[in-house]
Amino acid sequence: MSTPPPQYQNQPPYGQPQQPYAQPQQPYGYPQQPQAPYGYPQQPQMPQGPQRPRPGGPLRVVKSAAIVIAVFGALAWYVYDYNTDPDGGKAKAEAAASAQASEDATHDPNIGDCVKVKDPQGEPLPTIVDCGSPEAEYRTADKLLGPDQKCGSKYAYGIQVHQSHQLDYTLCFTKV
Repeated sequence: MSTPPPQYQNQPPYGQPQQPYAQPQQPYGYPQQPQAPYGYPQQPQMPQGPQRPRPGGPLRVVKSAAIVIAVFGALAWYVYDYNTDPDGGKAKAEAAASAQASEDATHDPNIGDCVKVKDPQGEPLPTIVDCGSPEAEYRTADKLLGPDQKCGSKYAYGIQVHQSHQLDYTLCFTKV
């Protein structure tokens, strides 16, 4: 016949169920008390009196809504003013772009236009002028497309023009 293994200290006798490891043993008849996290004892709750409403409840919502509406209103006014004011914003930007395009057109002569050349030895800049004016120095005779084109001997002067968005070309001029 076999003998049961020896009993260890704090172990129930052989054949009786054991408590799960994570739960402490409770005496019979007492409900288990809820435990505070991390094994700290739970503080008893003191009875509280009637709850007061939080200060500024509906008034706080109205104030917040007014601030949000004011910010969006100011932003909308700025966008409207930028796009419609004839003396500023979008109109000023369009006027500057138009003036720059007009200025650029005075320096891009077509064949037959008379020009005066500013800084002919350094970086020449042809400016279109009236052919009858005393400022007229040269008449545009030919426009050679492509980089590094050379004007022939029948022309008095040539300027190579390098543009980033268009083809490079050479302007050939005759004396007026």
